[in-house]
Amino acid sequence: MGHGRTAVRTAAAGAVSAALVAGGVVGLAPAAQAAAPAIRFVDIAGDGGTVLKANVVTPANANGSHRYPLVVLPTSWSLPQVEYLAQAQKLADAGYVVLTYNVRGFWQSGGQIEVAGPPDVADASKVIDWALAHTPSDPAHVGMAGVSYGAGISLLAAAHDRRVKAVAALSGWADLVASIYSGRTQHVQALGVLDGSATLTGRESPELREMFDNLYSSNLAKEQEMIAWGRKRSPATYVDQLNRNGAAVMLANAWGDTVFSPNQYADFYQKLTVPKRLELRPGDHATAELTGLFGLPNDVWTDTERWLDHYLKGADNGIDREQPVQIESRSAGGYEGYPDWKAVGATRRKIALAGSTTIHANVDSGADGGIVFLSSILDQIARLPPMASMPLLPRRWAAVWQSQRYGATQQVRGTATLHTTLTPTAESGTLVAYLYDVGPLGLGKLVTHAPYTWHGQTPGKPFDVNLDLFSTAYDVPAGHRLALVVDTVDPLYIEHNPSGAQLTFSSPPDDPSYVSVPVREQ
Repeated sequence: MGHGRTAVRTAAAGAVSAALVAGGVVGLAPAAQAAAPAIRFVDIAGDGGTVLKANVVTPANANGSHRYPLVVLPTSWSLPQVEYLAQAQKLADAGYVVLTYNVRGFWQSGGQIEVAGPPDVADASKVIDWALAHTPSDPAHVGMAGVSYGAGISLLAAAHDRRVKAVAALSGWADLVASIYSGRTQHVQALGVLDGSATLTGRESPELREMFDNLYSSNLAKEQEMIAWGRKRSPATYVDQLNRNGAAVMLANAWGDTVFSPNQYADFYQKLTVPKRLELRPGDHATAELTGLFGLPNDVWTDTERWLDHYLKGADNGIDREQPVQIESRSAGGYEGYPDWKAVGATRRKIALAGSTTIHANVDSGADGGIVFLSSILDQIARLPPMASMPLLPRRWAAVWQSQRYGATQQVRGTATLHTTLTPTAESGTLVAYLYDVGPLGLGKLVTHAPYTWHGQTPGKPFDVNLDLFSTAYDVPAGHRLALVVDTVDPLYIEHNPSGAQLTFSSPPDDPSYVSVPVREQ
C-alpha cells in the first residue's frame, strides 16, 4: 500500500505541478515582458535571515514623492515567483506597489517548507518591512492576497501583523485539520499531490516529513500531535486576533476543492466580525482563479482588485454594498447573493433513511467521490460530475436510500447533513456518504459527499453518526430523485475497516435516521 501511495502522489503531483508551473511560466511570459521596465527581482532577508526570492512591480510613473498602497502576494504551494506577474502588472497599472515572493522552502528561496508555520508568518512581516523601506509604498495601506498556500499565509499574517488592512484569500484554508483530515479521515490523494509536488519543487522540513508519514500510516499515537500541528497553522485558531486587527477579509473557494473543502471556509466566514465577503464557484482547487494567472478575464481576480481598491484606496466601487455571500450554482451558472452564510439554503428538507441495512466493508461499490482535480474540473467545464447507476450498485457493499420524485427543481444550497445510527462489527472503521441526483433511468450524478472514520467503538454496540457533507450548490431537475449512498471504500481517502467488517445502519423510532438537505426557496 505504501508503494501505491508513493506512486499516486508522485504521478499526480508531477502532472499537476508540472502543468501549472510550465503553463504559468509560459502564459505569463507576455505579461512579464510588457512589465519589464517596472519589475525588479530582489532578495529579501526573511525570518532568521533566510533568503526569499521576490519581485517588485511598481506603477510605471512611480517616483519617490508619492506613496502607493502595497499588495504582498506569497506564492502558492510549489509555484515559482513568476506565478502572479500578470496580476501584479494589472495591480501596478492600477496604482499599487506589488511584491511577490517565493515562500521559504520552495524553488530558489532558502529554508525548508514549514507549512505556514511561525517562520512563514514572520517572513510575511519581514517582506512588508522590506517593501516599506525600499519601495514607494504607503505603510497605512498594506494588503495581502494569494492563491492556496499564499491565501493561508495571508490570513495568518493579517492575524499577526496589524499593518495588514485587507486580505483576499483565494482557494485557501482556514482550518488545516478540517481540510486534510475531515471526518477523522486522511484525504490521501490530496496529501499525495501536496507531498509529491513539495518533493519536486522544494525541501520538506523534518517536521513536515514526519507529519506526512504519520498521516499515511494512520499513526493514532501521534493523532493529537498532528492535530495540534495543524491548528497552529490554521487561521481559524487566530480568528479573535484577526477580528481585533480589523483587516477586511475576502474569501473565495470552489465547491469541488479536493484540498481545502468549502465547509471550513464557510465556518470561518461566520466567525469573522470584520468587513468580509465569501465567494464560492464551481471547480476544484485553484481552478477558478487559474485563467487570471494568465492575464485573462477572471471573476475572482476582478473581485480581488475591487476588494483591494475599496479597502486600501477608498474607492467607492459598491463592493461593500453588495450581498457579502456570492455563490454560483454548479448546474445553472450565474451568481446568487445572500446576506450571510446561514441564509444559503435556509430551508431544509429531510429524506428518511428507514429500515435496517447491513453492508460489508473493504470493497469499492462503485460510488466514488472522483479523482483529485480531474473530476471537479470536468464538473466545472462540462458539468460532468462523477456518476453511478443506482440499480447496479451492489447492495452487499453499498446502502442506498432514495427520495420520492420531485415535482419541481430542487436548488440544493449549502451543507447537507447525515444523521444515522451505526452498529459496527469492529472498533474502527470508515464510511463514505454520497448524495446523488438520480434521473429517470437510475443514473446518479454526484451532488456531494464526505468521509467519516471512527476509532475505539465497542463492536456490536450502536452509536450515532452525525456528518456534514461538503457544501455545494446544485440544481436537481424536476422528475429526478435524491439518493443517499453509503459505502466503505473511496480512492480519495484512507479507509480503516478491518478485513471482513460489517456495518449496520438502523433508524430507531425514538431517533430516526435521515439526511437533511438545504434548499433554496424559489
